[in-house]
Formats: sequence, structure tokens, C-alpha cells
Amino acid sequence: MQRIISNELEDIPRPVLAISNDYPASYELDRHQHRRGQLLYAARGVIAVSTPEGAWVAPPERAVWIPGGTPHSVRMVGAVSIRSVLIETDVCVSLGGVCRVFGVSTLLRSLLVAAAEMPMEYDLAGRDRMVIDLLLAELQRAPVIPIAVPFPIATALAHKCHAFLERPSPHDTITAWSAELGVGRRSFTRAFRRETGMSFAEWRQQACLLIALPRLAAGEAVTSIALDLGYDSPAAFATMFKRRLGIPPSHYQS
Repeated sequence: MQRIISNELEDIPRPVLAISNDYPASYELDRHQHRRGQLLYAARGVIAVSTPEGAWVAPPERAVWIPGGTPHSVRMVGAVSIRSVLIETDVCVSLGGVCRVFGVSTLLRSLLVAAAEMPMEYDLAGRDRMVIDLLLAELQRAPVIPIAVPFPIATALAHKCHAFLERPSPHDTITAWSAELGVGRRSFTRAFRRETGMSFAEWRQQACLLIALPRLAAGEAVTSIALDLGYDSPAAFATMFKRRLGIPPSHYQS
């Protein structure tokens, strides 16, 4: 079953609309936006979401929350089967006004699948409404997973961050970046945290995770990924990975 998001669909008089779409490997949805907030969940495959403010990746058991009105593009890693819900703004205030990644429990996964099978104008007084209410309750208690790479607004610093995603290295230093940008180390540190909400070291590790997760889901070896990212050994990479996400990289390998 496939349902394409359109203005007509968003205007259906229901607080939550569920959509199911299948995409081939490497398919990309160009930048667009929705009036409602959107939760994107890949029942199969991995999705990478980009906005002007940052990038987020959702491997298995994760979903990306995109607030209403946020311009975003989506890249599919592998063949992807998406379950998506569009939620009216006044219904999803507790989910926040910024993009984030949520953990998807077994129950929430089942509810997302069930909701996508319901009629678009589902019964507001019967079982379908109870499914939606329980879906919202589960989503509100879902844990936030730290898989985010915010982008700075300052042009020169943003360029450096984007370049890092193209050629990542965990050995890049504040000293090197501040020198290349022609600012003092202390000024750079303050500006970086102000622009991204993270320290430079935290951001650098998050960027490495963003790059590694789709490759792990595609079945690449941990050793190959660790060395490509510039880590001295697979063990060093695995230690960082488990410290940030609480599980080893092998968990995400298909």
C-alpha cells in the first residue's frame, strides 16, 4: 500500500494520518515540507534526514521526528519501507519543535504498522481511534536517541562541518579548525557550542555515528568503517559507539 503526501491528504479531518511507502535503494526525496509534524519510521532499511539545521539518521528501531513546516530531504539507505504519521501541531506539542530521533518499542512499531493499514478517514469513535490514541501515548514516552548532527548558521563554520561529513576524522582538533578559520581557540569553542549546542568533541563523534550507521545497516564490516573514519582500531571505534548509543555497532549490522 502506498499513500503519497499531498496538501489534500494533509487536510483530511483527522488528528493523525498514517502513510505507507516503499522506496528503492538510494532513492532521495528532494527538500519539501509539511504543514503537520511528521514521524518517519523505516520498517525496513535506513533513512537519513537533512534540514538546514542539521542531519539525523534512523537505523532499525528508530524514527525521526520532523516538526511541521520544517524543510527537509530524505535519503534511503538500501530498499526502504516507510511507515509515516502526520500529526496536527496542537496534538504533538510535547514532541518538541526541533528534529530528533526517538527509540521505537515493539508496541510502537506494531501501532505504526496498524495505523498505516487503517482507512484515511478512520472511525473517530471506534477501535481505530483507540489505536491512534495509544500510538500517541507510546510516542510521547519514547526515549530520545542522541543521533543528531546540528549545522551552524555561520557560513564559514558550516562549510567546515559539511566538509567534515565528506571526509570525517576523529583526530580533527579545535586548534586546527580555529587556525583554519582565523579565530582564537577560546572564541572558536564558544562559537561552536553557541551555534550547535554541542562541544566540538561531541559534534565530531555524532558526525562519525551519522556516517557509520547506514554503512553498518548495509552490512559493511566494523573494521572497514572504523579505519575509514580514522579510528586507530575497531576496538576504539566500538568503544565510542557503545558509549554514545549504549549498544555495540554489531547490533546494527544486517
